[in-house]
Amino acid sequence: MWLAENAAQFQASGNEPAVPRLAATVILMRPTEDGFEVYAQRRAATMAFAPGMYAFPGGSVDPSDSDAIIDWVGPRPEAWAERMTLPVGLAQAVVCAAVRELYEEAGVLLSSAAPDHIVSDLSDGRWEAARTDLVARRHSLTEWFAAAGLALRADLLVPWARWLTPEFEPRRFDTFFFLARMPADQRARDVGGEADHTVWLSPAEAATLPMLPPTLYTLGELALYTDIDAVLAAADQRDVSAPVRPVVEVDPDGAWLRLA
Repeated sequence: MWLAENAAQFQASGNEPAVPRLAATVILMRPTEDGFEVYAQRRAATMAFAPGMYAFPGGSVDPSDSDAIIDWVGPRPEAWAERMTLPVGLAQAVVCAAVRELYEEAGVLLSSAAPDHIVSDLSDGRWEAARTDLVARRHSLTEWFAAAGLALRADLLVPWARWLTPEFEPRRFDTFFFLARMPADQRARDVGGEADHTVWLSPAEAATLPMLPPTLYTLGELALYTDIDAVLAAADQRDVSAPVRPVVEVDPDGAWLRLA
């Protein structure tokens, strides 16, 4: 078990654990005749973190989004902060990261240019130019939204879980997992450059792919529900204030993963 090997090497090194970075990932869902599918991407072999693993679109928080002024639809940052047990600014930045990473990596934008209207036609070259500028960090999400008159649709995101990377990993993340329904007039596409394959599969089918434990565990949870409405209803009752902490245990029978 490679996790056990990594844990043993870290313990022998005597190094201090890396400081986790706040991050967000989005589980994009679309309905099917007999349930629903989720969107997953295989991380390219050149990626420093989890190469060859399937994952959901996501990435680190941009601290500059913490105190930015931005048009906002849905629960206010104060409400997110209470649910996530974060300072208000950081809670805003986490939600911004979820929206930004989904657009950067899948081309899906949870935003409105007018009240109660989700942007739909993203074929204009200006949308792609704005997306590539986000990827290159030539501007932040909040800077772009302010300049373009766009509102962030926080009401289209629902928190599902929070996971903390084990202490033995050199790259650690404190990651909030969000759910989002696929906007009807948009399409997910591989545009971010970090993936070499993308799929839409039912949660049970997706769970057969190579994945890190948090992704695999989350798919097992989602597979218990019959449709998107049932998943979203269940999400309202979930506690995301404290992260799940995977711990590798080793005994005479081998190595296994415990969730603390």
